[in-house]
Amino acid sequence: MKLAKIRTATHPQAVAVIEESVARILPLGASSGFSTLADILNSNDPKGTVLQLLPQATEVPLDAVTFLAPVDQQETWAAGVTYKRSQIARMEESESAASHYDKVYNADRPELFFKATPNRIAHPGEPVRVRFDSTWSVPEPEFTLVLNPQLQIVGYTIGNDMSARDIEGENPLYLPQAKVYRQCCALGPCVLLAEGTLSLEETKITLTIERTGKQMYRGTTSLAQLHRTLTDLADWLGREDDFPNGAFLLTGTGLVPENDFTLEQGDRVSIEITGIGTLVNPVVKDAR
Repeated sequence: MKLAKIRTATHPQAVAVIEESVARILPLGASSGFSTLADILNSNDPKGTVLQLLPQATEVPLDAVTFLAPVDQQETWAAGVTYKRSQIARMEESESAASHYDKVYNADRPELFFKATPNRIAHPGEPVRVRFDSTWSVPEPEFTLVLNPQLQIVGYTIGNDMSARDIEGENPLYLPQAKVYRQCCALGPCVLLAEGTLSLEETKITLTIERTGKQMYRGTTSLAQLHRTLTDLADWLGREDDFPNGAFLLTGTGLVPENDFTLEQGDRVSIEITGIGTLVNPVVKDAR
């Protein structure tokens, strides 16, 4: 079951079940006891909650829907160096810190960092940003965990962890500046509710970057290449921390363009993940 925050001609913001050709808008409000997508995700039984609301849902064609990022008041965090390709890329971009990236890949404790507040999240179809003071920036396509306040995995979505590789590579202490800025992350378009056992091998992640209609990069990996377990990453995030609204946790990237590539103004980034959909965002970079 897929849920999404959407906008239609008659609904500035709504929550809907997304099916093949229709969106079924759920009746939220005081009468239902649920006002937001987060309310549903943080309930004791998200799927059961949706099934209770569905008989009163109204249908709209999917082509009449604008998708919004599925975030309400949750913080967004990210994990780093969780794929071998990411370990190699981090070591390539920073000779002085190469040993640290090598060690964290195999350490019990993962690299976890704060990524974005809700106002820094780009909606599907809206621009993600390259910092004006970066000359080497890339998108990072990431399978993203949707966590409730108890840090239980209740769903999955797509994340784009925009990264200024030159800034992080200059000094690892610059990581917050390389990662956290306006429009530094995109989420969506849907949340796939976590049901049953997730097949890591069958969950494919594909990144495509286009420039003026020309494909500049395309790569595919699968969750089977993830060096850590999803539950382990969620457990580490919850150590000595509280998330009263729940959280989104990007789980790292296994797709990194070659070192001579950097995003430019007008590029188009598409991230497709099996079962969830495709997150598409244009790129902006201001000259200063």
